[in-house]
Amino acid sequence: MFGTSGIRGPVGEAVTAELALSVGRALGVDTDSVVIGRDARDSGRALSHALAAGLMESGTDVIDLGVVATPTAARTVGRVGADAGAVVTASHNPPQDNGLKLWSPSGQAFDEERRSIIADRMAEQTIELAPWDGHGERSADVSAVNAHQRALVEAGQQWFETESRSGDDVSVVVDVGNGTGGVTVDALRALDVSVETLNGRPDGRFPARPSEPTADTCESLARFVQAGDADLGVAHDGDADRMMAVDETGTFVPGDLLLATFAHEIAGDGDRVAAPVDTSLAVDDALADVGAELVHTSVGDVFVAEKTRQEGVVFGGEPSGAWIFPSETLCPDGPLAAVRLAILAAAQPLSERVASFEPYPIRRTSIETTAKTAVMEAVHADSTAITGAVTTLDGVRVSRDEGWFLIRASGTQPLVRLTAEARDDTTTDQLFEEAHALVTAAVDRTESWEDTHPSPRRYRTD
Repeated sequence: MFGTSGIRGPVGEAVTAELALSVGRALGVDTDSVVIGRDARDSGRALSHALAAGLMESGTDVIDLGVVATPTAARTVGRVGADAGAVVTASHNPPQDNGLKLWSPSGQAFDEERRSIIADRMAEQTIELAPWDGHGERSADVSAVNAHQRALVEAGQQWFETESRSGDDVSVVVDVGNGTGGVTVDALRALDVSVETLNGRPDGRFPARPSEPTADTCESLARFVQAGDADLGVAHDGDADRMMAVDETGTFVPGDLLLATFAHEIAGDGDRVAAPVDTSLAVDDALADVGAELVHTSVGDVFVAEKTRQEGVVFGGEPSGAWIFPSETLCPDGPLAAVRLAILAAAQPLSERVASFEPYPIRRTSIETTAKTAVMEAVHADSTAITGAVTTLDGVRVSRDEGWFLIRASGTQPLVRLTAEARDDTTTDQLFEEAHALVTAAVDRTESWEDTHPSPRRYRTD
């Protein structure tokens, strides 16, 4: 039920008010107070009401933030002394989807153990509800956004002082994407940064562009930055836990290179940076330049956050746009990342920073299959005969001096994903073909079983 990023799916099918009610009841078993919030999707109204009802039926008090950015809600849990947080959001998914994500007081998303506890309670359906006179109270907290903004400004002021810069040294275009990331605009203006805003009105239909900020969906931002002579463009997804960027030339910065930029700036000799197993070699090289080290995690910001709790890990990130600054919070905070990047751009053009990291050729494909578990089991079995350093942290990753490939099952879709990267095109192609051959052999071995248990399979490249 809970993927690495919580519950997500089509409203009225996978995600219903009944589901939200059940999550609330299960979460209320061992909590006295819970912070709830939602993104701008209209379906969030009914789902947040149902979530609150389930919590209150369990005797839990609800602190309702209304429509806020996910990092705003996650930060509020610890600030008000609540036991947990729950946000109704599908993050960067399309508008017909919605979902729920749960947060601990540290700002970290619920780990696998806590997610499993909630799922087990929901499956057992034996939750004892509070008596008629023991229901929880529901109150509003209108200070959450201002508190988040203050935290962003305080962090920004310290970083500006470190760089011997001020806010008026930089101009930024913020593409809110009709989501809930308006706190970025307010924080940057409070830091005296010159700010232009795109798609600033919250609208859960995401009429201006798809919610996920990618090179394709950020074309308008890129043109605006280039035409307006801004120093930087930043873009959020629907709930502002993600942040991607466009440099001062109007060029979209790939996620791996943005991760390398943050990591190179934040880490020093002996430090470590956490990132998923599908992270580019460019990040390893950037960290080696400053005497730091990359430590791999499973794919998913919750796993990155867990790793940042370890000693010596000073930063964590995912190339998809989730950035975690453990000295500030353990939640992916898109507005905080935007503030940090604005400060870096004030000291040196982002294009120059990115140009110091060499991008390497990378190939990806996805194989659609309803038998992804069986396919991965077969790949795992075959991996014992593979040359190279084999790790099974998340799927099967084979690392060699010249490059690496990764085979892993999608956590949310019926797909097995393949990724290969090396420092030259020929080696990348060779690694990719080797990975592809492993998967196709695994698929062949599952077909005899599927002859009596038919399921559709087709291939695509993305």
